[in-house]
Amino acid sequence: TIGSKALQYTILTAARTSEVRYVKRDEIDFKKMLWNVPAERMKARKPHKVPLSHQTAELIDRIMAAHNYPFLFHGLNPEKPLSNMAMLSLLKKQYKDVDTTVHGFRSTASTVLNESRKWHPDVIERQLAHVEGNKVRAAYNHAEYLDERREMMQWWADKLDEFKECST
Repeated sequence: TIGSKALQYTILTAARTSEVRYVKRDEIDFKKMLWNVPAERMKARKPHKVPLSHQTAELIDRIMAAHNYPFLFHGLNPEKPLSNMAMLSLLKKQYKDVDTTVHGFRSTASTVLNESRKWHPDVIERQLAHVEGNKVRAAYNHAEYLDERREMMQWWADKLDEFKECST
């Protein structure tokens, strides 16, 4: 279903539900393997570049091949985005006895990435589009860490594949 694909995309990108629901075709740059999220959809109101793993690009490619609607993750009305409860409802239906939220996948990604000790915390925080708490540092550090984040998101997607293999 489109809801399960949106959930997969959310987990693979560690993005917020509000960012994912409104993904449009023109935000995806396959040449640079980036998702360009416009400022108006970001919590901090700044544009955000999300490196795409090969798995994420394949998922997007399959979705784009299946339909030509404005939003990748459309609702019952294909001209509108997926509802804000669709992914959560899917989770609740699939895992009745587990208390989880879609946003919790961001926490899981952060925890796994930090515990791996492979990535600098600044790189992880930038991927999650968290705002720097130190105002002076925020004023001077505008690094996007795209190369490291690209490598990290591929590692994360590969790790998710490993988790999937362990559960089957």
